[in-house]
Amino acid sequence: MTNNGSSSKFDRRTLIKAGAVIGAAQLVSPFVRTARAADVVKIGVDNPLTGTYAALGKNEALGMAMAVDEINAKGGILGKKVELAIEDSTSGDAGTAVQKARKLIDRDQVNFIIGNINSALAQAIANVANEKSVFHVVPGGHTDSVTGQNCHWNTFRVCNTTQTEASAVATSLIKNAGKKWYYLTPDYAFGHSLQAGLEAAAAKLGGVKVGGDLTPLGTTDFSSYLIKAQAANPDVIIFLQAGDDAVNALKQAVQFGLDKKFHLAGAQQELEVLLGLPPEARIGTWVFEWYWNQPNVPGVKEFVAEVRKRSGGHVPTARTWFGYASIHTCALAAAQANSLDAVKMARAMQGFKLPPEIALMPDGAYYRAGQNQLIPDLYVGHAQSTGKDDPEDLFVVETVVKGADVSPTLEETMCKQDWPA
Repeated sequence: MTNNGSSSKFDRRTLIKAGAVIGAAQLVSPFVRTARAADVVKIGVDNPLTGTYAALGKNEALGMAMAVDEINAKGGILGKKVELAIEDSTSGDAGTAVQKARKLIDRDQVNFIIGNINSALAQAIANVANEKSVFHVVPGGHTDSVTGQNCHWNTFRVCNTTQTEASAVATSLIKNAGKKWYYLTPDYAFGHSLQAGLEAAAAKLGGVKVGGDLTPLGTTDFSSYLIKAQAANPDVIIFLQAGDDAVNALKQAVQFGLDKKFHLAGAQQELEVLLGLPPEARIGTWVFEWYWNQPNVPGVKEFVAEVRKRSGGHVPTARTWFGYASIHTCALAAAQANSLDAVKMARAMQGFKLPPEIALMPDGAYYRAGQNQLIPDLYVGHAQSTGKDDPEDLFVVETVVKGADVSPTLEETMCKQDWPA
């Protein structure tokens, strides 16, 4: 894996050629192209490389670079070579993310823009992309509004909505953990909408909220929140944090012995978090959005093997797949439309089903027409302390849930796309 990048100042840019991956923390001098050559298609990436979500951003970047290599090996996009222009959005600064989006579009003149992991930043980037009429793909920002009330004709999303995640895992949480829930929720758009989705899904099954706290992004000490959760005497403490915050929260909960008194579980879980936890803290019922150990799904074995080559032997995570699918979505849109015009590409992707070698899941995945939300499978199960046959096999899939069965209807999303005349 080759590390390229900018200095530690966030306002410097990085252009990454096909096959290169930007490191999350090791940033060096930029390679700057003064103007886009006529034979190049440029994809701008506005995603975290520092902060709470740096590890997630690094894995998305790995998947993106792998997709670029595949696309270029087959002749590029409409016969033009693909390059990535990568900017560090930071993990939580919407102002920086917007600034970087404008740089990528106005100065670097990217044909597509991808971002973000943070839902609030994803929405901010979507607004800029819509203003500029640039085809935009959100790889991993889950808040419902991105493809709901604040949807745009030009913004497509690979990861699930929080309501879909909540509906997929709620039954297993009630069955395995109990009906009285205490929520520990990150205090921004993603956390708010995920908790709301879980409350709605749980209520239909007899679940009740007995309390909760909002935790600031980047929290390192969760002791005060855990003490309050313990005092509420719930059946389960629901952890909705992601990235480094999830590692800190779960690790401290086990250190305090709360796993001996309550179920510790949640909704969205990720391999990056499980790898960052000590074995005794790899517990609970969760939902994964993609998982690498799918022995009977065509193409997954080859995908895993290629990622291992590029990552020092590590398996792909859902974030790797998010990045991979996002880049391929750009290429597929251009191919379907036979154009780099954003309106033509967006119309061509209405209802489009990803090819099996890109979807890499049992039932495939498609972009819902009128919303631009990918409808995939979801993987519900439980974490395990150690992998039986592979040290990174830390999740046991119990049920594969079809996204179409648990996603809100188009009407329920309240997405109203305002297409250009």
